[in-house]
Amino acid sequence: MKNKVVLLFSLFILLQNSVAQTNKNIFPDGTPIPNWFLDASKIPLKSLGKQYVITAFGAKKNSTAIQTLAIQKTIDQAAKNGGGVVVIPKGTFFSGALFFKPKTHLYVSEGAVLKGSNNIADYPKQASRMEGQNLDYFVALVNAYGVDGFTISGKGTIDGNGLKYWEAFWQRRKENPNCTNLEVSRPRLVFIWNSNNVQLQDVKLHNAGFWTSHYYKCNNVKIIDLHIYSPYEPVKAPSTDAIDIDACSNVLIKGCYMSVNDDAIALKGGKGPWADKDPLNGGNSNILIEDCEFGFCHAALTSGSEAIHNKNILMRNCHVNEAKRLLWLKMRPDTPQKYEYITLENIKGQAYSLIYVKPWTQFFDMKDRKDTPVSYSENITLKNIDLKCDVFFDIAINQYVKLKNFTFENLNIETKNSAIDKSIVNGFTLKNVKVNNVLVE
Repeated sequence: MKNKVVLLFSLFILLQNSVAQTNKNIFPDGTPIPNWFLDASKIPLKSLGKQYVITAFGAKKNSTAIQTLAIQKTIDQAAKNGGGVVVIPKGTFFSGALFFKPKTHLYVSEGAVLKGSNNIADYPKQASRMEGQNLDYFVALVNAYGVDGFTISGKGTIDGNGLKYWEAFWQRRKENPNCTNLEVSRPRLVFIWNSNNVQLQDVKLHNAGFWTSHYYKCNNVKIIDLHIYSPYEPVKAPSTDAIDIDACSNVLIKGCYMSVNDDAIALKGGKGPWADKDPLNGGNSNILIEDCEFGFCHAALTSGSEAIHNKNILMRNCHVNEAKRLLWLKMRPDTPQKYEYITLENIKGQAYSLIYVKPWTQFFDMKDRKDTPVSYSENITLKNIDLKCDVFFDIAINQYVKLKNFTFENLNIETKNSAIDKSIVNGFTLKNVKVNNVLVE
């Protein structure tokens, strides 16, 4: 009888542990996280098909001459032959815009540098997507339009060579403090459009001229163990967002290091008074961010500034250092927005603000809409966070922004400004929240 009791008790404990483990893998709205997100295995080079080494097609390493034609020739030949992987061997190769084709991949070998031209003429204008709008704009260094299964791998570096673009931007800002980001011609580092089952792994993405990596209308994207960096001193690299997710679903960002002079991870999807009615725009859903390290950035995780709907965003098991904000909800006055079911948990480190929610008024245009769109942030959870910050509760809203169902749980915050106004949020739950060792109720 005693053995039966022990067995039943053991089974009960195993069941409880199983349930607890299962509960760890749910999205903020309570739906299970599919197993696809839990598989962060790397794609081996040998599985990508025939290898096409760019030097075999005329590319010259360590030359100051632009190698775009030879590298594009390599991509085109791989596509013509039914697909394969374009290999950048050890050495530095300067290039303008490259366009990958269906069934082609990019592999940047350890010790290799694919370095972008700093002449904007090497990046043609064509149909593109920037700042929540579809328009003709300069393409990126690495482009994939409709390339399902596209991969970028290897332990080498893709370098945007951005200094000239940064200096031009700051000179323009000096001439016109109100100039927009698009007024200075700059290329992104990586742009992937309408491509599914994409994986980037291991590479270094450095010194982007504009946004570092941009994914638009993509599904099932894995971004694993990348090192993404653009400086904030001595010259600030403006608008070098590390990862821009734009109208995408099912995205895993895991094990990445991000330090840039703008937002680290920005969730975008459209802007303007009728942005939610435009089929070219869209929401982001099912985004898992885990095991990442954040250096200097304007925010570790940002919704906006061009976004209409973000749902089921889970950021967990991360460390932040020198972030201006941990979570930034940009509430754009000219755009109807809904940010819902966003959870940050198991976060440690330092930031200027824990959470920042305010109208984002840098650039906006009501066009001829008479009424002001109302925007919502709902079911926002901050849980198991140990953070040093200057401002604990950096929230100030107007009548066009509605906040509902915020939960702060198991927070240990050391801050210079501990003020909190719970009345701003309709339904604010605080559980075991300590600010400067004082329990907040």
